[in-house]
Amino acid sequence: MYKFDYKRRKSCEVNIGGVRIGGSYPVAVQSMTNTSTMDTAASVAQCCEIAAAGASIVRLTAQGVREAVNIGVIRDNLRRKSVTVPLVADIHFNPKAAFAAAEVTDKVRINPGNFVDPGRTFKKLTYTDAEYAEELKRIDEVFGSFLDVCSLHGTAVRIGVNHGSLSDRIMSRYGDTPAGMVESAMEFLRVAQRRGFNDIVISIKASNVVVMVDTVRLLVATMAAEDMAFPLHLGVTEAGDGEDGRVKSAVGIGCLLSEGIGDTIRVSLSENPANEVPVANELIEYIALRSAEHGLDEMFGKLPDVSFKSDAVCGVGGDNPTVIVHPMELLLDNYIEVGSPEALLDAAFVDEIRKAPKKVVVLRPGNHVNVRGAVMAMAVKLRAEKINNPLIPRLTYCGNDGDKIAIHAAADFGSLLLGGITDGMWLDAPDMPRQWSMNLALSILQAARIRFSKTEFIACPGCGRTMFNLEQTLAAVKLAVGHLKDLKIGVMGCVVNGPGEMADADFGYVGAGVGRISLYKGRDCVEKNIPQEEAIPRLIALIKKSGRWHDPLR
Repeated sequence: MYKFDYKRRKSCEVNIGGVRIGGSYPVAVQSMTNTSTMDTAASVAQCCEIAAAGASIVRLTAQGVREAVNIGVIRDNLRRKSVTVPLVADIHFNPKAAFAAAEVTDKVRINPGNFVDPGRTFKKLTYTDAEYAEELKRIDEVFGSFLDVCSLHGTAVRIGVNHGSLSDRIMSRYGDTPAGMVESAMEFLRVAQRRGFNDIVISIKASNVVVMVDTVRLLVATMAAEDMAFPLHLGVTEAGDGEDGRVKSAVGIGCLLSEGIGDTIRVSLSENPANEVPVANELIEYIALRSAEHGLDEMFGKLPDVSFKSDAVCGVGGDNPTVIVHPMELLLDNYIEVGSPEALLDAAFVDEIRKAPKKVVVLRPGNHVNVRGAVMAMAVKLRAEKINNPLIPRLTYCGNDGDKIAIHAAADFGSLLLGGITDGMWLDAPDMPRQWSMNLALSILQAARIRFSKTEFIACPGCGRTMFNLEQTLAAVKLAVGHLKDLKIGVMGCVVNGPGEMADADFGYVGAGVGRISLYKGRDCVEKNIPQEEAIPRLIALIKKSGRWHDPLR
């Protein structure tokens, strides 16, 4: 049965150094430093900046035991400054660092893809059922011992699955799929549940927004089936910078928040970490407004399951690409507008739409703050009435704050696009230039993986592992190859998640060491450990050799 009113998913409460998430607590915002964790002064200063921007939790990378221990030193320095923000240690490949961090930090993030399993090699492995069971037993022993330390010190845990760092074991049995990502998390959650350890948060991230959303939905369903209600951390990893990074994050995170899923979020931008916080807060505040308005479920009652497949009308709907409507440039008078959900309670009006099968139906939610719920309810009602006209939401955003409009529109349209219920977009921003609105609509469609109109940059936000100045490097790569509209380019600070997260990319630029870069074609490293000053020219040469280059238009 369809639910249109906004309601948060019920999750258990988790205490992270005095900050509680889940349950009835508001969605918390967090970010991550990009300083060296061994640079205590710089890390303290950036933690203060992130906290002052409004983040509730700050994460730092811990490559080894000494970095893990130093997070405790950083925390002591912050407390002397009366900065109480909890600190999280981010661990990859090194369980010893996780054990050390559990004694001095508020939460430890471990990656099930490399906590017990060895680092991935992208090789196909074969396991008998008995051998696979032995691997699970090993996870129980190692992760169970880690939970004992966390329990002793009151330390919370984040099980953080990244699409780009699934283990070869998981990949070999489940493939590079949402099911594999979910199972990677569930193996560790089952250990925690058996041992009665409940201070756990889960994240499942991907640079592909569709994969991220589908996988989190599957995780929620899988946990519910096993009587688990752990809180969820949401994020689109490697989202990039500028408007693209904000839109991509808002499409993915906003879609799930609109469905009531998510207890803490991070907007990962390839910028100063403090820049992430206002974007995340704006997104949370916008979605939270929906909790104050209900009545759609009662208004529309029980509606049957429907197909949103539409008939084609004047190049809209059916098998046609998703369209962008500009006033007076498309549709003309060939549409019927539904001005509010209440309008569809009028049987005569519904019959009028039914008698106009050659018109597009434009859905306007009116003043309803639950935009997703209102438009979805109208769409389901029309399909339940056997009306198969193409459907286009017309959403209006007033004012001239471009960042705010972009975040709101990406969250609203993203949810509808990923739900598959719309044949187009009518993004109405009357106080902004028309071309700006068109560009924003194109960015939203690209983030939703529906229509590609420009180069897609899969760029990490940077952390203490990053081997180069990420903002400057990303800007230089964009300048060199940003005109190649049919390509995906990865710009990754290190090899931890780089080759995996950018596996969807055509070419990759990855930090291999200080001043050293490795270049990738897909998942294959084709230029290893080259000087950074040579990297962009050689990236261009690689693209040309592959036949994917064309000169920019003059």
